[in-house]
Amino acid sequence: MDILRFFIGVFGNAVALFLFLAPAITFRRIVKSRSTEKFSGIPYVMTLLNCLLSAWYGLPFVSPHNILVSTINGAGTVIESLYVLIFLIYAPKKERTKILALLTFVLAVFSAVVVVSLCALHGNRRKLLCGLAATIFSIVMYASPLSIMRAVIRTKSVEFMPFFLSLFVFMCGTSWFIYGLLGRDPFIAVPNGFGCGLGTMQLILYAIYRKNKGGAKGEAKGSAGADSMEMGHAKPQKQQKQPPPSHEEKQQMDK
Repeated sequence: MDILRFFIGVFGNAVALFLFLAPAITFRRIVKSRSTEKFSGIPYVMTLLNCLLSAWYGLPFVSPHNILVSTINGAGTVIESLYVLIFLIYAPKKERTKILALLTFVLAVFSAVVVVSLCALHGNRRKLLCGLAATIFSIVMYASPLSIMRAVIRTKSVEFMPFFLSLFVFMCGTSWFIYGLLGRDPFIAVPNGFGCGLGTMQLILYAIYRKNKGGAKGEAKGSAGADSMEMGHAKPQKQQKQPPPSHEEKQQMDK
């Protein structure tokens, strides 16, 4: 059983690494254009918090026999930190201030969990605190594609929901869900069971609307953003209001 759990954990590491690296396409574009365009930095900061908390939870003195959780989330911490750094470099001043404030909050939350778990809690209480914190933000991370799923249903198009990204979300959630079940660890099984369910829903939507990848393109772009590899990471574009007609134009319209 331990050998099976180990190999499932290794597989989960590989799949999760793909998901962490998927936004590299977006950041290559940001560096090339020297602008963050319409992309939001919030998902990367929140994913960073999830990686920090999960990596801390997997350490032996917090949660024994979960070192594979720490390895992949440690790698995720490095990758997401690079994303946030690049975003801060190229973001406009107003957006940079907002992301810095959120990053400060994230580091404060993580620091508080670390200090309390080390100084005030021991044994199962330490595991409970760190596990609850990691579970909450893991669910938040998995829930980020909900906006793109809503756009798929509304536009009946999978143009901005790539099949392989949906497949890897499903595989990642499923593998870590099984890993948590085999280890009888609800703090791993519950959030990844949620991710498995969302991945299944994405694949079902893809099966339903797979033949329509170009329809209602304009409407989909308004909700999904400009990059197909980013699931809900782009800010919706605001429609520009048309100026009111002039007095001369009104007279012509009356004629």
